[in-house]
Amino acid sequence: MENKVRCAWCEKDDLYRDYHDNEWGNPVYDDDKLFEFLVLETFQAGLSWYTILKKRDNFRAAFDRFDYRKIAQYGEDKIAELMQDAGIIRNGLKIKGTIANAVAFLKVQEEFGSFSAYIWGFTDGKPIHNQVKKMSDVPATTPLSDAISKDLKKRGFKFVGSTVVYAHMQATGMVNDHIEECWKRNQ
Repeated sequence: MENKVRCAWCEKDDLYRDYHDNEWGNPVYDDDKLFEFLVLETFQAGLSWYTILKKRDNFRAAFDRFDYRKIAQYGEDKIAELMQDAGIIRNGLKIKGTIANAVAFLKVQEEFGSFSAYIWGFTDGKPIHNQVKKMSDVPATTPLSDAISKDLKKRGFKFVGSTVVYAHMQATGMVNDHIEECWKRNQ
């Protein structure tokens, strides 16, 4: 694996390489995993993804393994507990946003049968394969991420601006932004 060409952003260290090689861009249709990425992307807003990856296990423990049913029930005591947890990003607005997102996530499941059916409906259930020669070709937003962001906000989701949504689309494989030379490009 060490001789394989990868997207340049992941060559910082083994944590990043492992994430790139085993997760980033792999299509995710499982609601539990989609919610996990939504939580992580929410907290990533304004920070580096690397910071979030390093704290991922802490987030998993603090947020009941990303169980959106439990998170939707969090009250002030749990918020106060999370605000004291040095293992996560202690941002009250993002914590409350995560709770609001869990509630909205459940409503989307009720309406569409699953969050996966809803979110993947924007791409007819298939990944979009972008032609990326170099990382500077990758956009921060697209008209599609704009539309999804707008719809999510209308449904009560928080911290889901177009940039966050596009990052979520990349992480969950809705878009394939691996550079053309990357070994993962056509996997």
